[in-house]
Amino acid sequence: MLIFASISFVLAAIWGLASSGLLGIRNILRDTAACSEIAGSISSKSAVYYNGSSSYMKDNHHWISSSSQVSACSFEPGTTEDLAKALKILGDTRTPFAIKSGGHASNPGFSSTPGVQIAMSLFSDVTFDPDSQTATVGTGATWDVVYRMLEKYGVNVVGGKVAGVGVGGIVLGGGYSYLTNQYGLAIDNVVAYELVLPNGTVTTVTSSNPDLFFGLRGGLNNFGIVTYVTLKTYPQSQVWGGSIAYDQDQLKAVKAATAKFAANVIDPKASMYSVYKYVSGKLVMTCTLFYNAPTYPDGIFDDFLAIPHVDQYVSTRSFASMIKTELPSTPDLSLYSQRNRGVFNVIAIEEWTESLLDDVAKEVLFNGDKLGNSATVVTYELRTYLTSIYDHADTPSAYPDSRERGYSFLALFYAWNDSRDDDLVYDAVTASSNYIKQLAIAAGQDVANVVAYPNNADPSTSIEDIYGDNLARLQDIKKAVDPDNVMGLAGGWKI
Repeated sequence: MLIFASISFVLAAIWGLASSGLLGIRNILRDTAACSEIAGSISSKSAVYYNGSSSYMKDNHHWISSSSQVSACSFEPGTTEDLAKALKILGDTRTPFAIKSGGHASNPGFSSTPGVQIAMSLFSDVTFDPDSQTATVGTGATWDVVYRMLEKYGVNVVGGKVAGVGVGGIVLGGGYSYLTNQYGLAIDNVVAYELVLPNGTVTTVTSSNPDLFFGLRGGLNNFGIVTYVTLKTYPQSQVWGGSIAYDQDQLKAVKAATAKFAANVIDPKASMYSVYKYVSGKLVMTCTLFYNAPTYPDGIFDDFLAIPHVDQYVSTRSFASMIKTELPSTPDLSLYSQRNRGVFNVIAIEEWTESLLDDVAKEVLFNGDKLGNSATVVTYELRTYLTSIYDHADTPSAYPDSRERGYSFLALFYAWNDSRDDDLVYDAVTASSNYIKQLAIAAGQDVANVVAYPNNADPSTSIEDIYGDNLARLQDIKKAVDPDNVMGLAGGWKI
């Protein structure tokens, strides 16, 4: 039975990977040996799984199927010590690996691998310390769970705003939130990281280690594997918010309300996101409104509420429920996780004018029509933030490279089914992003050299465009803590 299982595993790996050229047979055998070595070195609190088991499938699963690969095995560390042993083995054997938190990365190979898939799901505990008013969170947890667990203490943290998103990518990549106008990015609220260094040693990184603390806050997985993060907490009451959907006939009114909100609302408790979606040849707009109190001040959201709508789901509610406010009329993007391919891209915006909003609407319709049946989802999300959002950090961070002013963003997301359409859709996303960016620049917006947000940048983005002036310092830190480039065996933005 063991021989048969091993042969089945190798054949499955070859079938899934050989055609792509990602692995040769020698590499598969080497990776299998690394799996066995890890399995033989860890405690009973951790486990290695192989193709055919439900745990293996769960560990390799991603929100978007194009982000998944057929790994040689999956490894679920249950202790920091076991993870340290495994990382040392991976480095010594030069075996490719990946680290998955929630599996929401859309770029292929960023949290998946043909080697050893490390799934951090057992690091999912959340602990609140009332004395320090901090929460220590495992990087395998998802933000919806974190928010629910902190509710009983009446506190909250700055994290993701979508259900199912993992803690790891947000606390290492940036982290824009409903609370960002008030408290900054998720990385601005990190007090400490527990880090497994590339050589297998474990350390706690705080501001007393300025280089590593700088690198981890935005530098993703370049310096080791983070197991736990300690975050500042803030008192959290009920909030007011939810989503409202409008049809294309209300575009003019929605544009006016959005531009007015972005230009005039400076209350940091208020936040607004707007999504333009292509649906059957037409434009559907969904605005998500948020105020960090049970009621909102008069005038802030009145324009949005007065526009005739096709669906509405706004109320006083818990913060945790805000990340599960999809309207019945809105396609649930989580449904695409089993079969769709997908890509994000993001550009910085200084000002949401009605003219630029009109250009975005035209791009949605143009690309939706152009891609036709090739694309199953075409969405453009308008993210509005105050210019003061980068003022909340006490120390510099890998991202962003400049904190002179904050920006709003336009985030594109396309999904499709057929891998033969990959180049078509990737090219369309990049071209549309560049076109709207050029329109903003032509209108006088100084966004030509604003670095890209690493968690939403598409695969064509250069490392220079992500880290800008910080890249040289990051490369020096990388050489110091990872001279053998162990973390280069993992995917993602490599410095």
